[in-house]
Amino acid sequence: MLTKRRPVRAVTGALTTTIAVSIPVFLVGGLAVQIGDDLGFSPAGLGLAVSAYFGASALASVPAGALAEKFGSTNVSRVAIGLASASLLAIALGARSLWSLVAILALGAAANAMGQLASNSSLAEHVPPRRQGLSFGVKQAAIPVCTLLAGASVPVIALTLGWRWAFALAAVLAIGALTLVPRPNDAKRKSRGESGDRATAALIVLGAAATLAAGAANALGTFLVDSAVERGISPGPAGLTLTLGGAVCALARITGGWQADRFPGRQVGVIAGLLAAGAIGLGLLAVSGTVPLVIGVLMGFGLGWSWPGLMNFAVVRLHPQAPAAATSITQTGVYAGGCLGPLGLGAVATMAGYPTMWTVAAVAMLLAALLMFVGSRMLLSWSGRR
Repeated sequence: MLTKRRPVRAVTGALTTTIAVSIPVFLVGGLAVQIGDDLGFSPAGLGLAVSAYFGASALASVPAGALAEKFGSTNVSRVAIGLASASLLAIALGARSLWSLVAILALGAAANAMGQLASNSSLAEHVPPRRQGLSFGVKQAAIPVCTLLAGASVPVIALTLGWRWAFALAAVLAIGALTLVPRPNDAKRKSRGESGDRATAALIVLGAAATLAAGAANALGTFLVDSAVERGISPGPAGLTLTLGGAVCALARITGGWQADRFPGRQVGVIAGLLAAGAIGLGLLAVSGTVPLVIGVLMGFGLGWSWPGLMNFAVVRLHPQAPAAATSITQTGVYAGGCLGPLGLGAVATMAGYPTMWTVAAVAMLLAALLMFVGSRMLLSWSGRR
């Protein structure tokens, strides 16, 4: 019975850990209007805060992967959750200017890197290979769930109690994730042996694709509410639109993981197709009106940000001996996109307006689709030579 329950516990723990360590930056994006009014910063300032968070996460990614391999997913997950909760509480109590917000986000970003990679390692330890696609899909659904929660917090908490209460409540809830971290599977960890070789060149290309795609997709979580408000839509409906996009994205990540277990060799076309659909959605956001806004969010965020689980599944499937170390390379690309995307696109929005920014983001996602295809082919070629 314990063996049957272990995969479920691992997936639950990976999901809740990822939510706990990722929610700080998504709350900043979802509550951008309220935080910006209180602390006095523009879209470029918001982009700077989010970029600092993901930039620090990118720098911490490879070291965090090494820590997860050395000390085990359980220990690193617990440390990450504690650090994320402390970061949320520090924002609620101590963020009094843009620069203090940036500093707190940067210091807490290590939790994001550690929690994500420890969760990848945990799934590799506890979940059988034939079910890992679905497990990674569920785990990666944590990211749109964070966006969903951030969007819902606008009308529920920020517009009633104030934005600081949203961060304080999130800090308390994050601590609860500690109880769901699975115990270590020492037998599986010992069976891995040495880390062995990795498809480093292919992983770097995939990381570059992830940088472009994540930069474009993160613009949705960061700037959508502010962009919609600028076009005359009130913060409440704008936040709920973001919530809808997060729900569709979560469903797409889980469904994508389910089909990956059944057709593990067909993910190249799936990932490229999702990114192409996402690019169309981002392009629609440059068009005025509520209908293009809703469709653009559903396609841009719901589909264009649904691929990370598929990428992690492919990388872990080929590197079961060192899942955290291998995914730390591609995850660095995701974090680099989270850093450079909001910073660069925030500057574009400030200088040229949001329609231009969404067009630039759409082009970046199209380029990501091409690079993802090339990197995936390199990964399959490397696998065939082993």
